[in-house]
Amino acid sequence: MNTSHISFLVLVLCLFLCCSQEESSAAERPTFQIQFDKEVYPANYFGRVYLFFSERQKEPRFGPNWFAPEPFISLEPNKLAPGKALTIDLADPDLRKFPKNFDELDLTGMRVQAVVRFNSFERNVGTGAGNGFSEPLEIGDQEMISLPITSLVTKPKPTLDDRSTVVAIESKLISEFLQAPFSLRATVTVPESYQDNPDQRYPVIYEIPGFGGTHLDKRQLQRHLAPSTNDLDVEFIKVMLDPSCPGGHHVFANSVNNGPYGDALVQELIPEIDRQFRTDAREQGRFLTGHSSGGWSSFWLQLQYPNFFGGTWSTSPDPLDFRDFQRINLYEPTDNMFVDAAGERRPLARMNGKVLVWYDDFSHMEDVLGDGGQLRSFEFVFSPRGKDGHPQQIWIRQTGEINTEVAEYWKAYDVNLFLQQNWKNLEPQLRGKLHLYMGDQDNFYLEGATMLVKESLNSLNSDAEVTILPGKDHMNLFHDGLHQEIEQDIAQKYVDRSKNR
Repeated sequence: MNTSHISFLVLVLCLFLCCSQEESSAAERPTFQIQFDKEVYPANYFGRVYLFFSERQKEPRFGPNWFAPEPFISLEPNKLAPGKALTIDLADPDLRKFPKNFDELDLTGMRVQAVVRFNSFERNVGTGAGNGFSEPLEIGDQEMISLPITSLVTKPKPTLDDRSTVVAIESKLISEFLQAPFSLRATVTVPESYQDNPDQRYPVIYEIPGFGGTHLDKRQLQRHLAPSTNDLDVEFIKVMLDPSCPGGHHVFANSVNNGPYGDALVQELIPEIDRQFRTDAREQGRFLTGHSSGGWSSFWLQLQYPNFFGGTWSTSPDPLDFRDFQRINLYEPTDNMFVDAAGERRPLARMNGKVLVWYDDFSHMEDVLGDGGQLRSFEFVFSPRGKDGHPQQIWIRQTGEINTEVAEYWKAYDVNLFLQQNWKNLEPQLRGKLHLYMGDQDNFYLEGATMLVKESLNSLNSDAEVTILPGKDHMNLFHDGLHQEIEQDIAQKYVDRSKNR
């Protein structure tokens, strides 16, 4: 046999071995079966189904972690009927997969858990009340893994101090918008002296948590229970509002996708709180604060209802100027969500100067996850509604290209633009009411937009206080007593206005 024949046989053998190894590798991945009985969910299901994988978590459904997400997939079957198994082949090209190199990952040894998103009104997936989930199983050499949906996530029962009460009312405005019953919720915490002073009325601080927060956040409620920290002997009723909705965080803005949450707050929920508690139910007795998405919410509410609230102390707000949307200019047609002008990937989050999250990765993760994520929540608030009933996307998910028509619609929610266009009428109503705090090293690159607002307010000769704290970021902004400083300032405003009434 000559050398060319030998070389040819060697090549054929190598190709055969490579193909065999690829087929063997593909065969090592099991298929999965998901099903549920009528006892779990009595009707046909048409929503999204998930498989979460994890090396770190006992129950993978608690993912994905923003800063260290593990693999997961999702799909939307045409119909999932009780008692009928759904088979999932990971090689199916119609699956949504995270990360993008999912097909190259070795899943052996990981735990897998199935989730069915029965409750479309719950923004959380694996932990959303009413959603179904399987027991987690470890992936080994199985050819088929059965993941029956046997459990439903139960709604947590809050354990509250005697001074805290959950107020929940069915909102006529939101229910009419959704064509389904919907409740607004808040936790009201009264001061220690409340029961001993039946004739006294108290000013109220309304706080809005950031993305993912609710009216039941334990750490925030513990802070509300702490004695007042001001030296003016002013005690406050403190209210933690719930900004959660199917689209993520509704920021208490009226929206064509979420509904009229701002109007519902000031026309329905706050009047009910005033009815149930001894509040100082006047403009000078209502104050706002909030962090991150709650920072944007509180600032927006003060601008939209300037005579309803007596001032806002907003911290680390989401972008207040869409020319700097986490360093992206949404009004510049050539700008891109994923890469900058030099073609470099855009970071989304950092810690101590090190990039932890990239915009394209986070966008892809949310696309696999579906409604309820942070980036998509912006579209639920700011975007027009598409013909399919969903918010129109501000960027093309595959390329990062910005949709300039949608960006034009977003201008209605550009806080800095709103201030500039309406300042002449707003200025008398906002004197002494605007306070912003931002670290110059914000983890989510939010400082640029706040600095633009600071410049605008200075140019408008506003008395607004915009404080940029050197060396502070999104997470450590309060470490040097900012909570106490804010309460002291609110107390001083209340005392001064009470003297002048």
